[in-house]
Amino acid sequence: MSPEVTRWWVFLRCVSVVNLALWLAALSAYRRERGAKTALTDLLTRRQLALSLVFVLGCGFRSFLVRADVQRICLVDSWLSSVMVGRSVATAAELCFVAQWAVLLHQLATQAQARFARFLSLLLVPGIAVAEVCSWTAVLTTDYLGNVCEESIWAMSVLLLSIGALTLLKKSSARHRPLLIFCACAGAAYFAFMARVDVPMYFTRWRADAASGRVYLSFLEGVRDASTRWRVTGDIAEWRTEIPWMSLYFSVAVWLSVALTRSARLVAADARALR
Repeated sequence: MSPEVTRWWVFLRCVSVVNLALWLAALSAYRRERGAKTALTDLLTRRQLALSLVFVLGCGFRSFLVRADVQRICLVDSWLSSVMVGRSVATAAELCFVAQWAVLLHQLATQAQARFARFLSLLLVPGIAVAEVCSWTAVLTTDYLGNVCEESIWAMSVLLLSIGALTLLKKSSARHRPLLIFCACAGAAYFAFMARVDVPMYFTRWRADAASGRVYLSFLEGVRDASTRWRVTGDIAEWRTEIPWMSLYFSVAVWLSVALTRSARLVAADARALR
């Protein structure tokens, strides 16, 4: 294994341990404050904690058993490194992560009586579910076009989240505005990263495969291949393009997930707002 890959892998594993510690700290804070919470705040916090736990554990699993799906490469020689296992874990984790944002946007929109933002909140999880279908199509057939569609849907979904947050600025209370501004800015930064880095990366790979006349796997061939084939490699040349997005994903994204468990404190405590 190259020194660069070794250092990167150590970083991912250390971050995953820190992430779990942060989630446990959030759980401890919830238990300390539980008696002082309203029924609505308690319910929202429990939802966020449960969804965040799936995401934290899913990213931790993927940090210790690093893999790249279409290439079928990994760092640990184990059936747990197979695409079928890893992609299944990733699917559950990613749906929970977007559900966290959908829950927050939906509650803020409900309290502000903002129908458009509430409608956008209802699109987030179904949209990412479609993105997951595209991802599975890519990893089973080894056709990067599925990844292009997947990452494009992610980018557009986060853009919708930003738009929803912006539409709530005038209708929400002053205490909600810093959170809404953060959501809008974070979403814009994510959209820019996806548009400039992630989507072009997969598009370039797809064009290279098309130019070389690559023959893709059928669905059944892909299921068999994804279940039984993985190739261990520590060559930096094969991991170089994966390192930036994985590093950000398994650190910053998880920190946002844990931070969302505390967002219920900013939500109005009127239980009648929950619908």
